[in-house]
Amino acid sequence: MGISYLSVIERYQEHHSVITPLLDALIQSLQAHPQWQNQPHLAFAKLCQHYHFAELCYLLDSNAVQLSANIDNKGNTLHGQGCSRASRPYFTAQQQGQFTLSEPYISLATGNLCVSVMAPCQQGSDNKGYVVVDIHLAQLVEYVMGDRSRSRFSGVFKAGYSVIVMSLFTLVLVLMYTVSMEIWHLLLSLNGDSDPLQPFGIIIFITLALSVFDLGKTILEEEILMHKDIFRHSSTRRTITRFISTILIAISIEALLTMFKASLGQTEYTTAALLMMLSVMGLLIGLGVYVYLGAKAELLLIQAQRAKKGS
Repeated sequence: MGISYLSVIERYQEHHSVITPLLDALIQSLQAHPQWQNQPHLAFAKLCQHYHFAELCYLLDSNAVQLSANIDNKGNTLHGQGCSRASRPYFTAQQQGQFTLSEPYISLATGNLCVSVMAPCQQGSDNKGYVVVDIHLAQLVEYVMGDRSRSRFSGVFKAGYSVIVMSLFTLVLVLMYTVSMEIWHLLLSLNGDSDPLQPFGIIIFITLALSVFDLGKTILEEEILMHKDIFRHSSTRRTITRFISTILIAISIEALLTMFKASLGQTEYTTAALLMMLSVMGLLIGLGVYVYLGAKAELLLIQAQRAKKGS
């Protein structure tokens, strides 16, 4: 699943007040585990059964030299022992004797966007050091926002959209083949008696192919290639706007062609052309009102959230 780091960081900052005590409780639970002193890898693996977003755990001495190997969320030990972590964000941001939560950064060990929590710990009888836990930021945000189930089905959704997009593009190819054949027949009949309305039929096929292609392109971009933040109002508004715009273009061209037919003497098409023009105007006005009210509502929501943070 494609992930927008910008969206993940925004959600993390939005829920920072909830996330901080959660991670504080995580690291306290880890140190309080009965197997922590003797078998830290087992303690961390059991903790990850409840906090699945925890990626790595390791110990540092007071000089930020790593005393243990990296322990992943399955209890396996990886490389890393003996490395200096003095320049890492979580160590440079430490506060003496307190729980420290770093800013988001890219993990050197996993390559994922993460944050690290660090707290002082007792190593043996005399030595003091730090325990550090790397947190997968995207999974943490999903956990806090209750979005874990949807992410599991993301691949299924994308596969379904892919089948639909391929079907739409196949239909476009069929329509363009029909257009090519119609144009060929039109060119062959230029010297003889030809129907003056035949070019308009070709234009209708081209317009339909354009509309179907644009719909498939919109689905491909919005649902497959790009990360879609369903919690952002502008995401849904953008999808609806693009879809309605495609319909507007198709109806507008069809209304114009119908008006041309009426001007060539087929007056029975006049009423239909006028009704289609009125439909276009109604859709355009409705879309404008929807976009304006949606943007206004999102702005008010953002202002309310900022005011809440400020207070």
